[in-house]
Amino acid sequence: MKVSDIARHGHVTPETVRHYTREGLLSPERHPDNGYHLYCATDLERLHFIQRARKLGFSVAEIRDILRHADHGDSPCPMVRDLLASRLPQIRARIEELEALARRMEQALQSWQEMPDAAPDGHSLCRLIESFPDDTRSQEAP
Repeated sequence: MKVSDIARHGHVTPETVRHYTREGLLSPERHPDNGYHLYCATDLERLHFIQRARKLGFSVAEIRDILRHADHGDSPCPMVRDLLASRLPQIRARIEELEALARRMEQALQSWQEMPDAAPDGHSLCRLIESFPDDTRSQEAP
């Protein structure tokens, strides 16, 4: 299969296939006459694996390590479990941060509903943002 073929079968763009090839996640053969990359069914299986791993939040470098373990006959499963177990609390904390951001945005929109627009006047850039409480000042050292 050429780049366009594996991309179509893998439901990705050709550039995605090229990127994974440059990163060493896919190892196509070279056509002897023109040097084009030729992908096989194993490459397509790896592409599907890469897509599933990306959906679980693994980075390209982590996927490379997982594939390297598998290619050497070692089970990458313990490493995969450890990575997800360590990442899950970080993701939950990030979700909490984003939910807090969404609440602040909703609060701002609600309080700005009746505020008029105003042009900057040398003392004010945007009254909407400037009217919003600045929690960082209370956290700064005197």
